[in-house]
Amino acid sequence: MSVEQRSNGSLPYLFSSVSDNASKPAPLVLFLHGGRDRGTDLNVLLKWGLPRFVDLSDSLPYVFAAPQIPAEQTWADRADDVLALLDELIVSQPVDPARVILAGFSLGSAGIWHIAALQSDRFAGLVPVSGRVPKTLEDSELTALKDIPVQIFQGGQDKNLPIEDTENFVERLRKVGGKVDLTVLPDGDHFIADEVYGDPKLQQWLISQKRREISVVA
Repeated sequence: MSVEQRSNGSLPYLFSSVSDNASKPAPLVLFLHGGRDRGTDLNVLLKWGLPRFVDLSDSLPYVFAAPQIPAEQTWADRADDVLALLDELIVSQPVDPARVILAGFSLGSAGIWHIAALQSDRFAGLVPVSGRVPKTLEDSELTALKDIPVQIFQGGQDKNLPIEDTENFVERLRKVGGKVDLTVLPDGDHFIADEVYGDPKLQQWLISQKRREISVVA
């Protein structure tokens, strides 16, 4: 399976549809890249991590999209554009709006928390990998995230991310009723994306999540 390069006029993005042409709506995995993959060349996203896994896979049971932001910008800067792309994909593709997963690496993980807090009723699951956890979220904002299952992955040898910060955040989220799993790869550094996204258990998790209640897209 090879991914396509597209643009919706606001953000360029990689795209791959379900391979079996199933009539039933499929999950959507929306991926936010890390800081070093910012720019104007979508090909850099294909070198590793989830985009590379999708590109090299023969068939996958979910729709995939990975937008790219320019250098020096953050996902918080483009949150509205990401949500607009989500709306467009739900309308134009065989996507089940109750089965949208937001995944991200490093800078993209920070984007996950920001965007999910803005519209927590849009997502069936979150997968932050090697990302700093938010320290400024109030308990009320954490409560808004409590119904979204979360899979956090971090390398035990990641010198950029104190594991204590992640553990404290996980504990805070669990205290408000959050469903969060933290997986630490003991020998992993910051760049664990290939190992994480290629894991069959995570791939199965991506397609098994479903929200009970969803918002109606206007």
